[in-house]
Amino acid sequence: MQGFAGKAFVVRVDEVSALAERSTLIADLAFLAEHGIHPIVVAPTPQTGRALVRTINRGCNTAVGLSGADAAMLPRSPRGIGTVQTGILETLTAAGYIPVIEPTVFSAFGPADEILAADEVACAIAGATTAVRAIFFHALGGVLDPQTEAPISELTPAEALTIADEWEVSDDLRTAIRAAALGVRAGVEAAQIVDGRIAHATIVELLTAHHLGTRVTGSVFTGRAA
Repeated sequence: MQGFAGKAFVVRVDEVSALAERSTLIADLAFLAEHGIHPIVVAPTPQTGRALVRTINRGCNTAVGLSGADAAMLPRSPRGIGTVQTGILETLTAAGYIPVIEPTVFSAFGPADEILAADEVACAIAGATTAVRAIFFHALGGVLDPQTEAPISELTPAEALTIADEWEVSDDLRTAIRAAALGVRAGVEAAQIVDGRIAHATIVELLTAHHLGTRVTGSVFTGRAA
């Protein structure tokens, strides 16, 4: 745990895991913060983000809701998200707060914020903060081997991008795979696609040698995507 202290830990949640009555997400976020790790949550929609802020603050008063326009954190660019302004994230996490980010970008010349895919937002924030982990919740629990239907344990970024480009997977899983791979290429130590409904899915890897779902790292994996 000591190697994670003081570092950002990005969690892109889904609606089911974020608001489920038996979810351990809130406890997991509190655990991270108590151990000096800086959790940053990316919500799937603005509405879910606001609901999650209320849920967290019923117990610990540490959640702060942010949109892409706040402190111009997520500026719009022709390609999607421009240079992430991390100052507000650093200020909040250093003070012990948990940012909960709505998947919106700020357009200096547009009439309103624009909603983007939460995976894209999480990838941009994880890369800009050099997060020690980027977690992507998905109901499948990872990338499944087409023959065994079991989650593939580990992929390199290149292998993950090959799957995203060439395999027949759902659109929401495709964006998560691509975001995980691009996040690692941007400097994130590892990214994982996991089922957020599993108890303590966010932190199990920090507590044991076992990791859930599919992990994308820079290590070599001789799997089907090669």
